[in-house]
Amino acid sequence: MSRTPAFEDLLALVEDRSTALRDGVASSADLDVRVPSCPDWSLRDLVEHLTEVQRFWAAAVAAGPSEKPPAPAPAPASVDDTSPTVLLERSAAATRELVATLRAAGPGTGCWAWWGGSDVPMTSGAVARHQVQEAAVHAFDAQLATGTPQSVPTVVAIDGIAEFIGISHGTAGPWPHEPARIGLHAAEGEAWVLDLTAYGSHVLDGRPATATGLHGSASDLLLTLHGRLSPDSLRIQGDRAVVENLLNWPDLG
Repeated sequence: MSRTPAFEDLLALVEDRSTALRDGVASSADLDVRVPSCPDWSLRDLVEHLTEVQRFWAAAVAAGPSEKPPAPAPAPASVDDTSPTVLLERSAAATRELVATLRAAGPGTGCWAWWGGSDVPMTSGAVARHQVQEAAVHAFDAQLATGTPQSVPTVVAIDGIAEFIGISHGTAGPWPHEPARIGLHAAEGEAWVLDLTAYGSHVLDGRPATATGLHGSASDLLLTLHGRLSPDSLRIQGDRAVVENLLNWPDLG
């Protein structure tokens, strides 16, 4: 099983994927273009969302251990809050704030996090890891909206699959269907075998054989788990209904 990138590498990936999102947005002449993978959002909404999320998590990390989420300070006022230039600079400033706050805290500092019910620690290191995925998936959203979708970098996608299982499955509660086992097989050589029961989702050691599985690139697997691609973008082995149950199970809201 692959290892999570080192903390400084995670910070660099937050910057890289946030820049990729802004580059995708900046390539469009119309920021009111709809985002196919988030149909309620425009490109403007997408970049504003990332800005708000990154400022929130910077505040959460800065606050340290807490039983409730923080309230970030109001965004700096601007003469022209709606211009693309100001919109993108606010986003870049939020990324800088988040990365600087994470770096100052180091990977082991405790903080509030919404995944307290999972086995994933509530630490600044886990926040950094999660924010790589936040920026990566939304960078794909921006690229999709501008007609230039790109694969998620392999190092991001492989760790993202493991992170998705840990957090999204780890907070989803009991598996609401008949017990099942399903394998997620990345073309790059990584694999995860999920044991799905009333106790939730658990990764089995040793990669035991399964009758049901999903096969594809790490990027396509990650984007399918996040609802950005159809399962038809992957090779489905075995019972398609079990696959569809898996993909519909965590309520990503």
